[in-house]
Amino acid sequence: MNAAARITPIPIERRFPLNLHKADRSIRDLYETAKVSRWNPETDVPWDRHALAGLDRAALDAARRVWSRRAWVEYTGLTETPALLIRFCLELNRESDPKYFLSVRNTEEAWHVESYHRYAEACGGYVAAPADPAWEPVFNQTLYRDALDADVSIDAYVAAHCAFVDGLEHELVRAWLDAAREPLARAVLERCLPDYERHAAFGWLYAQRRAPGLNRALQERIAHTLARRIERVECAGYHCVGLATAIDATPDVDDLARVAAAGLGAIDADAEVALFRDWLARSRERFAELGLVLPPIAHPRLGTL
Repeated sequence: MNAAARITPIPIERRFPLNLHKADRSIRDLYETAKVSRWNPETDVPWDRHALAGLDRAALDAARRVWSRRAWVEYTGLTETPALLIRFCLELNRESDPKYFLSVRNTEEAWHVESYHRYAEACGGYVAAPADPAWEPVFNQTLYRDALDADVSIDAYVAAHCAFVDGLEHELVRAWLDAAREPLARAVLERCLPDYERHAAFGWLYAQRRAPGLNRALQERIAHTLARRIERVECAGYHCVGLATAIDATPDVDDLARVAAAGLGAIDADAEVALFRDWLARSRERFAELGLVLPPIAHPRLGTL
């Protein structure tokens, strides 16, 4: 989470020999699919066709806060992805396919931020900051710095943030869409979901590609990075407010309940926690297949996960 200022060691560029051949067909296919699947939030989402008029004001106020929070989460990618792309480009012999894919991933993240912002506006107005300042350090992460940090393994970073975290986001968006009854909410989430699916697929595909070359020390380093991210960020309520314990998340939990009941593209906090626990269990199995043993995760209320 929020960290003190420090000097970040950035790798020195070693460009040559510059190999641009296709190294991983599956990742290159994600890039090719993204190119032909591009969409425009301004023209491809029917902003003038919705069923928000006449809805309970309390539900709409809750929705504007819930969708604003989603924009805050997605905004992280606007700095993280360029930093990760730079890191891939600076390291000698890193494959070209991830570099191409990350260039389009960042554009898709911008579309998600724009769409979440506009839906919050349609519900009564975007909220620019958490009502409780205690949430701010949870969002003010330094992923851009971690991605650039020469002391941080790029393989560990991809496993934690592109495989696990992007996979969690994909699961959440799919659940929100399944629960959405309001037409505009469904239209937004239907556009976003395939993007999230590709983002998660990239993380797992790259982890699988790199796994055979990992020694024991790097395997342990990756597992430690994963556990640290989950305990310090996810268990703080970053994606699933029901996991928060250090912050009183009661207002946020209540908002999710109202939005879910109104069909505005959400599931309640208990359902999000259940989804998180299921995703953690499935991810643990997938990482184990790659030789990455994720240690037990300690949660203050739920115990060992």
